[in-house]
Amino acid sequence: MRRLLTGVVVAASLSTTVTVTWMALGPVPPSAPAVQAVAAVPGPAVPGPDWSTAWAAAPVAGNLKRPLGHTIRNVVHTTIGGPEVRVRLSNRFGTGPVRLGHVTVALSAHTGGRRDGGNDPSDGTAVPGTLRDATFGGRGDVTVPAGGDILSDALPIGVPADTDLLVSVWTPVKPEAATYHADPKQLSFVSPGSLDRAGDLAATAFTAGASAWFYLTAVEVAGGPGTIVALGDSITNGAASTAGRNQRWPDLLAARLAAGPAPDYGVANEGIAGNRILLDAQYPRYRINSSAGRSARARFDDDVLDRAGARTLILFAGINDIMQPPRQTDAGRITAGLAGLAARARAHGLRVVGCTITPWKGWFAYTPERDLVRLRVNTWIRSGGDGAFDAVADFDAALRDPIDPSRINPMLDGGDHLHPNDAGMRALADAVPLAAL
Repeated sequence: MRRLLTGVVVAASLSTTVTVTWMALGPVPPSAPAVQAVAAVPGPAVPGPDWSTAWAAAPVAGNLKRPLGHTIRNVVHTTIGGPEVRVRLSNRFGTGPVRLGHVTVALSAHTGGRRDGGNDPSDGTAVPGTLRDATFGGRGDVTVPAGGDILSDALPIGVPADTDLLVSVWTPVKPEAATYHADPKQLSFVSPGSLDRAGDLAATAFTAGASAWFYLTAVEVAGGPGTIVALGDSITNGAASTAGRNQRWPDLLAARLAAGPAPDYGVANEGIAGNRILLDAQYPRYRINSSAGRSARARFDDDVLDRAGARTLILFAGINDIMQPPRQTDAGRITAGLAGLAARARAHGLRVVGCTITPWKGWFAYTPERDLVRLRVNTWIRSGGDGAFDAVADFDAALRDPIDPSRINPMLDGGDHLHPNDAGMRALADAVPLAAL
Protein backbone atom coordinates (compact mmCIF):
# COMPACT_ATOMS: atom_id res chain seq x y z
CA MET A 1 0.00 0.00 0.00
CA ARG A 2 1.22 3.54 -0.72
CA ARG A 3 2.23 5.87 2.06
CA LEU A 4 -0.28 8.40 3.44
CA LEU A 5 1.35 11.53 4.82
CA THR A 6 -0.62 13.66 7.25
CA GLY A 7 1.18 16.80 8.22
CA VAL A 8 4.79 15.82 7.65
CA VAL A 9 7.30 17.22 5.18
CA VAL A 10 9.22 14.47 3.39
CA ALA A 11 12.13 14.48 0.87
CA ALA A 12 -3.36 2.93 -15.02
CA SER A 13 -11.05 3.60 -22.23
CA LEU A 14 -12.49 0.35 -21.61
CA SER A 15 -10.33 -1.34 -24.19
CA THR A 16 -8.35 1.54 -25.64
CA THR A 17 -5.67 3.84 -24.28
CA VAL A 18 -6.95 7.17 -22.99
CA THR A 19 -4.56 10.08 -23.51
CA VAL A 20 -4.50 13.29 -21.53
CA THR A 21 -5.37 16.13 -23.87
CA TRP A 22 -4.57 19.79 -23.53
CA MET A 23 -6.59 22.49 -25.26
CA ALA A 24 -5.81 26.12 -25.89
CA LEU A 25 -8.68 28.25 -24.66
CA GLY A 26 -9.95 31.60 -25.81
CA PRO A 27 -10.35 34.61 -23.55
CA VAL A 28 -11.97 33.75 -20.21
CA PRO A 29 -15.38 35.44 -19.80
CA PRO A 30 -16.15 37.36 -16.62
CA SER A 31 -17.47 35.30 -13.72
CA ALA A 32 -21.19 34.78 -13.29
CA PRO A 33 -22.97 35.40 -10.00
CA ALA A 34 -22.77 33.35 -7.62
CA VAL A 35 -34.97 -1.66 -12.36
CA GLN A 36 -35.52 -3.78 -10.19
CA ALA A 37 -33.04 -4.76 -7.49
CA VAL A 38 -32.89 -7.47 -4.88
CA ALA A 39 -32.17 -5.78 -1.57
CA ALA A 40 -31.25 -7.11 1.82
CA VAL A 41 -32.83 -5.80 5.01
CA PRO A 42 -30.92 -2.66 6.05
CA GLY A 43 -28.79 -2.85 9.15
CA PRO A 44 -29.29 -0.78 12.28
CA ALA A 45 -28.56 2.93 12.20
CA VAL A 46 -25.08 3.90 13.32
CA PRO A 47 -23.56 7.30 14.12
CA GLY A 48 -22.06 9.12 11.15
CA PRO A 49 -18.29 9.36 10.71
CA ASP A 50 -16.26 12.49 11.41
CA TRP A 51 -15.49 12.84 7.68
CA SER A 52 -17.29 11.70 4.55
CA THR A 53 -16.16 11.77 0.92
CA ALA A 54 -17.91 14.41 -1.18
CA TRP A 55 -15.99 13.65 -4.38
CA ALA A 56 -13.35 11.16 -5.46
CA ALA A 57 -11.48 9.86 -8.49
CA ALA A 58 -9.07 6.95 -8.75
CA PRO A 59 -5.59 7.90 -9.99
CA VAL A 60 -4.54 5.78 -12.94
CA ALA A 61 -1.00 6.64 -14.03
CA GLY A 62 1.75 9.23 -14.26
CA ASN A 63 1.58 11.61 -17.21
CA LEU A 64 4.98 11.39 -18.89
CA LYS A 65 4.15 13.37 -22.02
CA ARG A 66 3.56 16.84 -20.64
CA PRO A 67 5.57 17.66 -17.50
CA LEU A 68 3.81 20.16 -15.23
CA GLY A 69 5.67 23.22 -14.03
CA HIS A 70 2.59 25.37 -13.73
CA THR A 71 -0.67 25.55 -11.82
CA ILE A 72 -3.47 23.04 -12.29
CA ARG A 73 -6.98 24.17 -11.31
CA ASN A 74 -8.99 20.97 -10.88
CA VAL A 75 -12.75 21.41 -11.25
CA VAL A 76 -14.77 18.81 -9.31
CA HIS A 77 -18.45 18.47 -8.40
CA THR A 78 -19.55 17.65 -4.87
CA THR A 79 -22.13 14.98 -3.99
CA ILE A 80 -22.60 16.25 -0.42
CA GLY A 81 -21.58 19.34 1.52
CA GLY A 82 -20.21 20.22 4.92
CA PRO A 83 -18.90 23.03 7.13
CA GLU A 84 -15.24 22.06 6.71
CA VAL A 85 -13.27 20.49 3.89
CA ARG A 86 -9.96 18.70 3.39
CA VAL A 87 -8.33 17.28 0.26
CA ARG A 88 -6.27 14.21 -0.59
CA LEU A 89 -3.47 14.54 -3.12
CA SER A 90 -1.38 11.78 -4.64
CA ASN A 91 2.04 11.12 -6.11
CA ARG A 92 1.12 7.43 -6.40
CA PHE A 93 2.49 7.06 -9.93
CA GLY A 94 5.31 9.57 -9.74
CA THR A 95 8.83 8.52 -10.63
CA GLY A 96 10.32 10.71 -7.92
CA PRO A 97 9.30 13.16 -5.19
CA VAL A 98 6.93 15.97 -6.17
CA ARG A 99 6.91 19.32 -4.43
CA LEU A 100 3.49 20.86 -3.85
CA GLY A 101 4.39 24.49 -3.40
CA HIS A 102 0.89 25.90 -2.99
CA VAL A 103 -2.52 24.20 -2.83
CA THR A 104 -5.80 26.10 -2.54
CA VAL A 105 -9.50 25.24 -2.30
CA ALA A 106 -12.30 27.59 -3.37
CA LEU A 107 -15.91 27.56 -4.43
CA SER A 108 -16.34 27.98 -8.16
CA ALA A 109 -18.17 31.09 -9.32
CA HIS A 110 -20.06 28.75 -11.66
CA THR A 111 -21.90 25.78 -10.17
CA GLY A 112 -21.50 23.36 -13.09
CA GLY A 113 -24.00 20.71 -14.19
CA ARG A 114 -26.62 20.41 -11.43
CA ARG A 115 -29.29 17.91 -10.43
CA ASP A 116 -32.10 20.30 -11.36
CA GLY A 117 -30.91 20.28 -14.98
CA GLY A 118 -29.16 23.62 -14.77
CA ASN A 119 -25.78 23.92 -16.45
CA ASP A 120 -23.41 26.73 -15.48
CA PRO A 121 -19.97 25.53 -16.65
CA SER A 122 -17.02 26.47 -14.50
CA ASP A 123 -14.39 28.64 -16.16
CA GLY A 124 -11.83 28.57 -13.34
CA THR A 125 -13.12 31.69 -11.56
CA ALA A 126 -13.44 31.45 -7.77
CA VAL A 127 -16.06 33.05 -5.53
CA PRO A 128 -14.42 35.97 -3.68
CA GLY A 129 -13.92 35.29 0.00
CA THR A 130 -13.98 31.50 -0.34
CA LEU A 131 -10.40 30.72 -1.40
CA ARG A 132 -8.33 29.03 1.32
CA ASP A 133 -4.70 27.97 1.40
CA ALA A 134 -4.39 24.26 2.20
CA THR A 135 -1.84 23.24 4.81
CA PHE A 136 -0.36 19.90 5.75
CA GLY A 137 0.47 19.73 9.44
CA GLY A 138 0.53 23.52 9.34
CA ARG A 139 2.93 23.68 6.39
CA GLY A 140 1.88 25.08 3.04
CA ASP A 141 4.81 23.73 1.03
CA VAL A 142 5.33 19.96 1.12
CA THR A 143 7.15 17.28 -0.81
CA VAL A 144 5.43 13.94 -1.41
CA PRO A 145 7.59 10.90 -2.20
CA ALA A 146 6.93 8.65 -5.17
CA GLY A 147 4.10 6.29 -4.26
CA GLY A 148 2.81 8.56 -1.51
CA ASP A 149 -0.49 10.31 -0.80
CA ILE A 150 -1.06 13.31 1.46
CA LEU A 151 -4.09 14.59 3.37
CA SER A 152 -4.55 18.28 4.10
CA ASP A 153 -5.55 19.86 7.36
CA ALA A 154 -9.21 20.83 7.72
CA LEU A 155 -10.10 24.11 6.01
CA PRO A 156 -12.83 26.41 7.37
CA ILE A 157 -14.86 26.73 4.21
CA GLY A 158 -18.50 25.71 3.98
CA VAL A 159 -18.94 23.51 0.93
CA PRO A 160 -22.43 23.05 -0.53
CA ALA A 161 -23.65 19.84 -2.13
CA ASP A 162 -24.14 19.68 -5.91
CA THR A 163 -21.71 22.44 -6.82
CA ASP A 164 -18.33 22.87 -8.50
CA LEU A 165 -15.25 23.20 -6.32
CA LEU A 166 -11.81 24.41 -7.44
CA VAL A 167 -8.72 22.67 -6.08
CA SER A 168 -5.57 24.30 -7.42
CA VAL A 169 -2.07 22.82 -7.21
CA TRP A 170 1.16 24.66 -8.02
CA THR A 171 4.28 22.57 -8.57
CA PRO A 172 7.32 24.91 -8.63
CA VAL A 173 9.62 22.11 -9.81
CA LYS A 174 8.55 20.25 -12.92
CA PRO A 175 7.79 16.62 -12.01
CA GLU A 176 8.83 13.91 -14.40
CA ALA A 177 5.43 12.21 -14.04
CA ALA A 178 2.27 13.79 -12.62
CA THR A 179 -0.31 11.38 -11.18
CA TYR A 180 -3.68 11.87 -12.88
CA HIS A 181 -7.16 10.48 -13.55
CA ALA A 182 -8.09 10.21 -17.24
CA ASP A 183 -11.34 10.93 -19.11
CA PRO A 184 -13.11 12.79 -16.31
CA LYS A 185 -15.96 14.22 -18.41
CA GLN A 186 -15.06 17.55 -16.85
CA LEU A 187 -12.81 20.35 -18.07
CA SER A 188 -10.15 21.58 -15.67
CA PHE A 189 -7.74 24.46 -16.23
CA VAL A 190 -4.01 25.08 -16.53
CA SER A 191 -1.82 28.13 -16.14
CA PRO A 192 1.08 27.35 -18.49
CA GLY A 193 3.53 29.80 -16.92
CA SER A 194 5.89 29.02 -14.07
CA LEU A 195 4.36 31.54 -11.64
CA ASP A 196 2.19 30.41 -8.73
CA ARG A 197 -1.44 31.00 -9.71
CA ALA A 198 -3.10 28.79 -7.08
CA GLY A 199 -4.20 31.86 -5.13
CA ASP A 200 -5.79 33.67 -8.09
CA LEU A 201 -9.51 34.37 -7.85
CA ALA A 202 -9.74 35.30 -11.52
CA ALA A 203 -9.31 32.77 -14.29
CA THR A 204 -7.24 35.09 -16.47
CA ALA A 205 -4.01 33.12 -16.11
CA PHE A 206 -5.70 29.77 -16.82
CA THR A 207 -5.48 29.87 -20.59
CA ALA A 208 -5.44 26.14 -21.31
CA GLY A 209 -7.80 23.30 -20.50
CA ALA A 210 -7.03 19.76 -19.37
CA SER A 211 -9.16 16.65 -19.79
CA ALA A 212 -7.78 15.10 -16.62
CA TRP A 213 -7.68 15.63 -12.85
CA PHE A 214 -4.10 15.97 -11.59
CA TYR A 215 -2.86 14.95 -8.12
CA LEU A 216 -6.32 15.29 -6.53
CA THR A 217 -7.98 12.02 -5.47
CA ALA A 218 -10.64 13.04 -2.93
CA VAL A 219 -12.52 15.92 -1.34
CA GLU A 220 -13.78 15.19 2.16
CA VAL A 221 -16.27 17.16 4.25
CA ALA A 222 -17.03 17.15 7.95
CA GLY A 223 -20.38 16.14 9.36
CA GLY A 224 -21.67 13.85 6.60
CA PRO A 225 -23.45 10.54 7.24
CA GLY A 226 -20.93 8.37 5.38
CA THR A 227 -19.83 7.38 1.91
CA ILE A 228 -20.96 4.96 -0.79
CA VAL A 229 -17.99 3.77 -2.87
CA ALA A 230 -18.70 2.82 -6.51
CA LEU A 231 -15.89 0.59 -7.81
CA GLY A 232 -15.92 -0.09 -11.53
CA ASP A 233 -14.70 0.61 -15.05
CA SER A 234 -15.53 3.08 -17.83
CA ILE A 235 -19.30 2.84 -17.35
CA THR A 236 -18.90 3.94 -13.73
CA ASN A 237 -16.41 6.57 -14.89
CA GLY A 238 -19.16 7.95 -17.16
CA ALA A 239 -17.75 7.11 -20.61
CA ALA A 240 -20.73 8.02 -22.84
CA SER A 241 -22.41 10.48 -20.49
CA THR A 242 -22.59 14.17 -21.39
CA ALA A 243 -19.38 15.96 -20.48
CA GLY A 244 -19.70 18.63 -17.83
CA ARG A 245 -23.25 17.69 -16.82
CA ASN A 246 -22.44 15.18 -14.03
CA GLN A 247 -24.64 12.47 -15.49
CA ARG A 248 -22.51 9.48 -14.45
CA TRP A 249 -24.60 6.89 -12.62
CA PRO A 250 -22.85 7.55 -9.27
CA ASP A 251 -23.75 11.26 -9.63
CA LEU A 252 -27.36 10.32 -10.31
CA LEU A 253 -27.35 7.92 -7.36
CA ALA A 254 -26.24 10.83 -5.14
CA ALA A 255 -29.16 12.85 -6.54
CA ARG A 256 -31.58 10.03 -5.63
CA LEU A 257 -30.23 9.94 -2.11
CA ALA A 258 -30.54 13.71 -1.74
CA ALA A 259 -34.14 13.71 -2.98
CA GLY A 260 -35.43 10.79 -0.90
CA PRO A 261 -35.78 9.72 2.72
CA ALA A 262 -32.54 7.72 2.74
CA PRO A 263 -29.51 9.40 4.35
CA ASP A 264 -27.73 11.79 2.01
CA TYR A 265 -24.55 9.75 1.73
CA GLY A 266 -21.58 11.00 -0.24
CA VAL A 267 -20.77 8.96 -3.34
CA ALA A 268 -17.15 8.28 -4.30
CA ASN A 269 -16.71 7.39 -7.98
CA GLU A 270 -13.83 4.92 -8.25
CA GLY A 271 -14.39 4.00 -11.90
CA ILE A 272 -11.43 3.66 -14.27
CA ALA A 273 -11.87 3.21 -18.02
CA GLY A 274 -10.51 -0.16 -19.08
CA ASN A 275 -10.11 -1.45 -15.53
CA ARG A 276 -10.24 -5.18 -14.75
CA ILE A 277 -10.84 -7.20 -11.62
CA LEU A 278 -7.99 -9.66 -11.98
CA LEU A 279 -5.21 -8.16 -14.09
CA ASP A 280 -3.44 -4.83 -14.26
CA ALA A 281 -3.55 -2.83 -17.47
CA GLN A 282 -1.15 -3.99 -20.18
CA TYR A 283 -0.66 -7.29 -18.35
CA PRO A 284 1.81 -8.85 -17.55
CA ARG A 285 3.83 -5.64 -17.09
CA TYR A 286 1.99 -2.64 -15.73
CA ARG A 287 3.28 0.63 -17.15
CA ILE A 288 3.22 3.90 -15.31
CA ASN A 289 1.56 5.64 -18.27
CA SER A 290 -1.25 3.11 -18.71
CA SER A 291 -4.55 4.90 -18.17
CA ALA A 292 -6.53 1.69 -17.52
CA GLY A 293 -4.94 1.39 -14.10
CA ARG A 294 -4.03 -1.38 -11.72
CA SER A 295 -6.53 -4.18 -11.25
CA ALA A 296 -9.41 -3.73 -8.82
CA ARG A 297 -7.70 -6.24 -6.56
CA ALA A 298 -4.45 -4.26 -6.55
CA ARG A 299 -6.01 -0.84 -5.96
CA PHE A 300 -8.74 -1.92 -3.55
CA ASP A 301 -7.19 -0.68 -0.32
CA ASP A 302 -6.28 2.71 -1.80
CA ASP A 303 -9.50 3.38 -3.70
CA VAL A 304 -12.10 1.75 -1.45
CA LEU A 305 -10.93 1.12 2.11
CA ASP A 306 -9.12 4.46 2.39
CA ARG A 307 -12.18 6.50 1.42
CA ALA A 308 -13.27 8.66 4.35
CA GLY A 309 -16.62 7.50 5.77
CA ALA A 310 -16.82 4.39 3.56
CA ARG A 311 -19.83 2.29 4.62
CA THR A 312 -21.03 0.54 1.45
CA LEU A 313 -19.29 -0.80 -1.65
CA ILE A 314 -21.16 -0.99 -4.95
CA LEU A 315 -19.18 -3.47 -7.03
CA PHE A 316 -19.74 -3.28 -10.80
CA ALA A 317 -16.95 -4.92 -12.80
CA GLY A 318 -16.03 -7.85 -15.02
CA ILE A 319 -16.68 -6.99 -18.65
CA ASN A 320 -13.05 -6.02 -19.28
CA ASP A 321 -11.87 -9.34 -17.84
CA ILE A 322 -14.08 -11.05 -20.41
CA MET A 323 -13.20 -9.01 -23.47
CA GLN A 324 -9.62 -7.79 -23.00
CA PRO A 325 -6.71 -10.08 -23.83
CA PRO A 326 -5.70 -12.25 -22.12
CA ARG A 327 -9.44 -12.96 -21.88
CA GLN A 328 -10.98 -14.81 -18.97
CA THR A 329 -13.00 -17.72 -20.36
CA ASP A 330 -13.74 -19.26 -16.98
CA ALA A 331 -16.61 -17.47 -15.22
CA GLY A 332 -15.42 -19.02 -11.98
CA ARG A 333 -12.26 -16.93 -12.00
CA ILE A 334 -14.28 -13.73 -12.32
CA THR A 335 -16.77 -14.71 -9.63
CA ALA A 336 -13.90 -15.66 -7.33
CA GLY A 337 -12.38 -12.23 -7.93
CA LEU A 338 -15.65 -10.50 -7.10
CA ALA A 339 -16.14 -12.64 -4.01
CA GLY A 340 -12.63 -11.81 -2.84
CA LEU A 341 -13.26 -8.06 -3.15
CA ALA A 342 -16.57 -8.40 -1.31
CA ALA A 343 -14.90 -10.35 1.49
CA ARG A 344 -12.22 -7.67 1.90
CA ALA A 345 -14.89 -4.97 2.12
CA ARG A 346 -16.94 -6.91 4.67
CA ALA A 347 -13.86 -7.59 6.77
CA HIS A 348 -13.65 -3.82 7.22
CA GLY A 349 -17.32 -3.44 8.11
CA LEU A 350 -18.64 -2.36 4.70
CA ARG A 351 -21.89 -3.58 3.20
CA VAL A 352 -21.58 -4.83 -0.40
CA VAL A 353 -23.97 -4.43 -3.34
CA GLY A 354 -23.09 -6.63 -6.32
CA CYS A 355 -24.09 -5.47 -9.82
CA THR A 356 -24.76 -7.67 -12.82
CA ILE A 357 -22.67 -7.04 -15.95
CA THR A 358 -24.50 -5.09 -18.65
CA PRO A 359 -25.16 -6.14 -22.29
CA TRP A 360 -22.56 -5.52 -24.98
CA LYS A 361 -23.64 -7.16 -28.23
CA GLY A 362 -22.53 -4.90 -31.09
CA TRP A 363 -19.25 -3.89 -29.41
CA PHE A 364 -16.30 -4.89 -31.58
CA ALA A 365 -14.97 -7.56 -29.16
CA TYR A 366 -18.35 -9.25 -28.64
CA THR A 367 -18.85 -12.91 -29.47
CA PRO A 368 -21.66 -15.22 -28.32
CA GLU A 369 -19.08 -17.45 -26.63
CA ARG A 370 -17.67 -14.56 -24.58
CA ASP A 371 -21.16 -13.41 -23.70
CA LEU A 372 -21.87 -16.82 -22.16
CA VAL A 373 -19.17 -16.03 -19.59
CA ARG A 374 -20.99 -12.79 -18.72
CA LEU A 375 -24.31 -14.61 -18.38
CA ARG A 376 -22.77 -17.22 -16.07
CA VAL A 377 -21.28 -14.49 -13.88
CA ASN A 378 -24.64 -12.72 -13.79
CA THR A 379 -26.44 -15.87 -12.70
CA TRP A 380 -24.04 -16.14 -9.78
CA ILE A 381 -24.47 -12.45 -8.86
CA ARG A 382 -28.29 -12.64 -8.99
CA SER A 383 -28.20 -15.55 -6.57
CA GLY A 384 -26.39 -13.33 -4.06
CA GLY A 385 -22.89 -14.53 -4.97
CA ASP A 386 -22.96 -17.49 -2.59
CA GLY A 387 -23.50 -15.03 0.24
CA ALA A 388 -20.87 -12.53 -0.91
CA PHE A 389 -23.35 -9.67 -1.31
CA ASP A 390 -25.75 -7.93 1.03
CA ALA A 391 -27.83 -6.86 -1.96
CA VAL A 392 -27.91 -7.06 -5.74
CA ALA A 393 -28.49 -4.32 -8.32
CA ASP A 394 -29.53 -5.89 -11.62
CA PHE A 395 -27.81 -3.50 -14.01
CA ASP A 396 -28.18 -6.05 -16.82
CA ALA A 397 -31.96 -6.01 -16.50
CA ALA A 398 -31.96 -2.21 -16.27
CA LEU A 399 -30.24 -1.73 -19.65
CA ARG A 400 -31.03 -4.72 -21.84
CA ASP A 401 -33.16 -4.60 -24.95
CA PRO A 402 -36.37 -6.58 -24.34
CA ILE A 403 -36.22 -7.87 -27.92
CA ASP A 404 -32.54 -8.87 -27.85
CA PRO A 405 -31.33 -9.11 -24.23
CA SER A 406 -27.68 -9.35 -25.30
CA ARG A 407 -27.91 -5.75 -26.52
CA ILE A 408 -28.42 -2.47 -24.71
CA ASN A 409 -31.87 -0.99 -25.23
CA PRO A 410 -31.37 1.46 -28.15
CA MET A 411 -32.98 4.23 -26.08
CA LEU A 412 -30.26 3.78 -23.43
CA ASP A 413 -27.28 3.14 -25.73
CA GLY A 414 -24.52 5.74 -25.85
CA GLY A 415 -23.83 4.75 -29.46
CA ASP A 416 -21.12 2.10 -29.20
CA HIS A 417 -23.36 -0.70 -27.83
CA LEU A 418 -21.32 -0.94 -24.63
CA HIS A 419 -21.60 2.35 -22.76
CA PRO A 420 -25.00 3.77 -21.74
CA ASN A 421 -26.08 7.33 -22.50
CA ASP A 422 -27.45 9.73 -19.89
CA ALA A 423 -30.81 7.93 -19.82
CA GLY A 424 -29.01 4.64 -19.41
CA MET A 425 -26.95 6.09 -16.56
CA ARG A 426 -30.19 7.09 -14.85
CA ALA A 427 -31.54 3.56 -15.30
CA LEU A 428 -28.45 2.21 -13.53
CA ALA A 429 -28.77 4.68 -10.67
CA ASP A 430 -32.45 3.79 -10.31
CA ALA A 431 -31.57 0.08 -10.08
CA VAL A 432 -29.54 0.52 -6.89
CA PRO A 433 -31.55 -0.53 -3.80
CA LEU A 434 -31.35 2.51 -1.52
CA ALA A 435 -32.51 0.54 1.52
CA ALA A 436 -29.39 -1.63 1.28
CA LEU A 437 -26.95 1.26 1.42
